[in-house]
Amino acid sequence: MFWEEKIETLPLDRLISLQEERLRNTILRACESPFYRDRLAKSDVSITRNISMENLCRLPFTTKDDLRQNWPYGFLATTKDSIVRMHSSSGTTGRATVVFHTLNDIKNWTSLLARSLYGAGLRRSDVFQNMMTYGLFTGGLGFHYGAEEVGALVIPSGAGNSKRQIQLMRDFSTTAIHIIPSYAMHLATVFDELGIDPKRELDLRFAFVGAEPHSEELRLKIEDFYGCQAFNSYGLSEMNGPGVAFECPFQNGMHIWEDHFIAEIVDPQTLDPLPDGEYGELVMTTLMREGMPIIRYRTRDLTRVIPGICPCGRSHRRIERIKGRSDDMIIIKGVNIFPVQIEKCLMGIRGVGRNFLITLITKGYIDEMVVKVEYENGYDASLDTLKKAILEELRSELLITPKIELVPIGTLPTYEGKAVRVNDERNK
Repeated sequence: MFWEEKIETLPLDRLISLQEERLRNTILRACESPFYRDRLAKSDVSITRNISMENLCRLPFTTKDDLRQNWPYGFLATTKDSIVRMHSSSGTTGRATVVFHTLNDIKNWTSLLARSLYGAGLRRSDVFQNMMTYGLFTGGLGFHYGAEEVGALVIPSGAGNSKRQIQLMRDFSTTAIHIIPSYAMHLATVFDELGIDPKRELDLRFAFVGAEPHSEELRLKIEDFYGCQAFNSYGLSEMNGPGVAFECPFQNGMHIWEDHFIAEIVDPQTLDPLPDGEYGELVMTTLMREGMPIIRYRTRDLTRVIPGICPCGRSHRRIERIKGRSDDMIIIKGVNIFPVQIEKCLMGIRGVGRNFLITLITKGYIDEMVVKVEYENGYDASLDTLKKAILEELRSELLITPKIELVPIGTLPTYEGKAVRVNDERNK
């Protein structure tokens, strides 16, 4: 059950002590970079003597704009000849950011993925098919190295080419897949077209899903269709990539690996710290990064720390699945809405297909939301009844009344990478 039982079950007081020791080392390493040398010199906390978990909040935040403005080497805390790998963010919300890794950084990252996958149940006997993009995106190589560390047979199939993915799964008896949740639903449509039932014709035990926020309802749909457990994971390029937090077999929140990261939850408006249990923005600090340590990074991801101890025995705190991003929030008619809220509603309604698209338009001076929803083939009730059910569910959840358009399966665009859920045509 444990990859590194001693560290995964470390008593809380010893875990905090380890974090403080590593935090002090991180601050010293960070001051070797041009950016932090200047930024921390202006801080009111002594970087050599007084830093602790309690006064961490007195240190300045790091933002994505900081990374962009110090492109390419402003955050590098070691010599370039010590760097063995570069990755970058997807750049979906602006210019991509880069992160550099030493050999030790890669080894530590691999260890975290192995810890995560083994803890979820992956073993040497498994066949692991990695359907994520390889290259600058961290998801592909991160999971690849971790699964190999566990000892599983890895099939680096990469993203897309759905029929080939299915053929590989059948020919090599794939037992575990790594997949973007929206692509898992698109692939389900291809299974239907081919007349293949994954529950009867495949040997899947696990689906590891991540790279985009998704609802519990979507996870349950994936589990039901594929007949396997679907584990949620969390990561971001600035913190290595995947392996920052991962679900254990109890699937009741993702354990943040606190021997490698410090996690804070702050109010996204005031930036004041929030207690466990309250929703806010996740702020992360690396503790083991050599090449490019990052301090108090504003992830823009919205979640909460789940109070209490997990029955799995791990002492590392858990975060809830990502609710959305503060910069992905839709504001319409004065109401704050996240795409994952709409997904949550849709996936719980019988007759709804596996894809949807939110379009924002302006009529006169009024903003409106149009939600296009695919309906299932063979749906045996009235489409008007389905539309009414969707409208009532969304109105109750969102507190506004969107316009609903039902379209046949295969009408809306699909993506091999992260799904595009919002098309904002206002003021165009």
